[in-house]
Amino acid sequence: MKTIATSLALFLISSAALAQSTAETTGVNSALNIPPKTEDFVKEVSMSDIFEIESSKLALQKGNAATKAFAQQMIDAHEKTTAELKGLIDGGKVTAPPATGMSDAQKKSFDELKDLSGKEFDDAYQDDQEDAHEDAVDVFKRYASEGDNADLKAWAAKTLPALEHHLKMAEDLDD
Repeated sequence: MKTIATSLALFLISSAALAQSTAETTGVNSALNIPPKTEDFVKEVSMSDIFEIESSKLALQKGNAATKAFAQQMIDAHEKTTAELKGLIDGGKVTAPPATGMSDAQKKSFDELKDLSGKEFDDAYQDDQEDAHEDAVDVFKRYASEGDNADLKAWAAKTLPALEHHLKMAEDLDD
């Protein structure tokens, strides 16, 4: 019986350690409302900014008037957050490296967008924007409330209202 209890304890400890490294990408942290580690937060934010900017540049070419107006706002806003995050990193306040590209899922969504046009494009872009901003609001909320880097935590709290507004704008694109 003692062996089973010890094995179970070791399994739970190793699972917790594994969850720390993959929890953000699997959604475990979000489901449990656990703040991301600084490295995970920086990576998620920088990947999200890359996706937002690149998919919005595509929307400027392919979208209807409302989509294009929204897309330009997303480019401007996410270029700003990218610059702010870079400033925190370059200033030594954050030591985690940013991502240099999109996640595999973001690449897949982006590639799918490239093949669409007209209403199909506008609908898919809007859905992608809703999903991206739901994820961003979630990760920023969790980091702003309990992140482990004070400067990054303050930045997350300051940035969160704009992301919530972006989410509302993305949802309203459908109307």
